[in-house]
Amino acid sequence: MADTVKATGPLSFATYMQLCLSHPVHGYYMKPTHPVFGARGDFVTSPEISQVFGEVLALWMIGRWMSAGSKPFRIVELGPGRGTLMDDFLRVVRQLPAARTSLDSVHLVETSPTMRALQRTTLRTAHERARIAFSWHDALDEIPRRDDRFTMLVAHEFFDALPVHVIEKTTQGWHEVLIAPANDPSIRYARPSSAVLSPTPSAPLAPLQPLSPRWTRVLSPTPTASSTLLGHASPRFAALPVGARIEVSGASIKATRQIASLLSPSETQGKDGRGGGGCALVIDYGAEKAVGHSLRAFKEHEIVDVFHRPGECDVTANVDFALLKEVLSDLVTPHGTLSQGTFLNEVGLQLRADRLIKAAPTEERKTAIAESVNRLVDPLGMGGQYAVLGITATPKEEAVWPFLHTHDGSH
Repeated sequence: MADTVKATGPLSFATYMQLCLSHPVHGYYMKPTHPVFGARGDFVTSPEISQVFGEVLALWMIGRWMSAGSKPFRIVELGPGRGTLMDDFLRVVRQLPAARTSLDSVHLVETSPTMRALQRTTLRTAHERARIAFSWHDALDEIPRRDDRFTMLVAHEFFDALPVHVIEKTTQGWHEVLIAPANDPSIRYARPSSAVLSPTPSAPLAPLQPLSPRWTRVLSPTPTASSTLLGHASPRFAALPVGARIEVSGASIKATRQIASLLSPSETQGKDGRGGGGCALVIDYGAEKAVGHSLRAFKEHEIVDVFHRPGECDVTANVDFALLKEVLSDLVTPHGTLSQGTFLNEVGLQLRADRLIKAAPTEERKTAIAESVNRLVDPLGMGGQYAVLGITATPKEEAVWPFLHTHDGSH
């Protein structure tokens, strides 16, 4: 990173995230000896906590598939982790004869060879039982559009790991907040303003926190190509005051557009979604707003400085779900968002958990199942921290359960 700054000048936060997470040698997700998930890793995801999570997502998607006419279908997952969610998803498919015989293929979008190896190990049995094609892809655009297939797509904790640019509104337009050495006299860029966009419109602007003794924020002297483009990515940004700083992910915009293209029905099928088409669930940290202060790192289940041991920590930023909805709404229909707790409770999480508890052989196991399920829906924890966005190829006026309210995110 220091060499890059010396050669080309201050780095964007997007470049920093990309280096930290995906550098082919030093990237967080690229190291075969690095435990990412679980007690030995740096964080735990919902699928790792309880099998019920992946199972109820599968049931929602299968319900959408049946409503669309039960054509042959395929499953796509973005950033599959260890493959746990997909394994639980396929367990449900195997138990439903109509779905089992209609599943055509499974597609996993994963750039890390290390993570692919973990996924193959987790999914080996499911692959053998299903006797269908499993394909790994480096990017979503490698998956061909199929108008003769219904596509089920899930993106769980995928968007929060996509690189974000940090941009600041000035009287001359949107400038980019960059990263530079803290004590390099050759860097003569101005410092950004001392405030960031508040988490709520009614609250005052929050004070800017220093990065680290080694690195500091600087402001590009003129608008960059990225700051100009991303500053106009949403009409909401025009109303922000001078001095506001927000995190915007161009990679998220691109991925969302690709999802919409993959799921949208062809012109010959009309807009009813009953030929090809598909549905998706996006589940992640965030809300229907832009923020300027969420970029953070995780190490050993604790939030640490974003510059703490680069390449050895997970780096993440909250997702602006309102931006995702704006990007895809001309091709497909967004639903929600709902909190994870609300969504899971509405789609039958507790019913499935009760069956598992009843079948558990010991009291200890029954208690463990109940505690793990409660953790998924706890409004003070995962149940409130994660948001769920539904996507369908159905007409906008058609209500989709459990997103039975307006499409502006109120619920």
